[in-house]
Amino acid sequence: MGKPALRHLAIVVRNPEALATFYSDVFDMTVFHRDPDGSCFLSDGYFSLALLSHQLDGDTPVGMNHFGFHVEDTAETSERLESAGALKPAERHTTRPFAEYRAMDPEGNWFDLSAHGFGGPPTPEQASPDV
Repeated sequence: MGKPALRHLAIVVRNPEALATFYSDVFDMTVFHRDPDGSCFLSDGYFSLALLSHQLDGDTPVGMNHFGFHVEDTAETSERLESAGALKPAERHTTRPFAEYRAMDPEGNWFDLSAHGFGGPPTPEQASPDV
């Protein structure tokens, strides 16, 4: 795999289904997962986009929520983050199969780390058999 790859963006939105239709119609993205709360997860075959349902009783604002890196080794990446002064990434306890760890950059921006990827159709590298 080589370098960590930015492969995921999550946005908190008011109407996930309408935006999923928009991104499907305009950019030919495919919805590959829907959460019971209405959140929609799309992919273009390489990058995944999470449209997270805004909760009126919560304190999470509408807009960019987090992004995610597909990495070869989460333990190695965690060590690199800690060496750079970041807090140790936290294991994500969720039923979603998208990312194993949540981390934060020095300015407080959240991002995910995943060795197994973010769902959706396989990347071209994953689809091609090793020769």
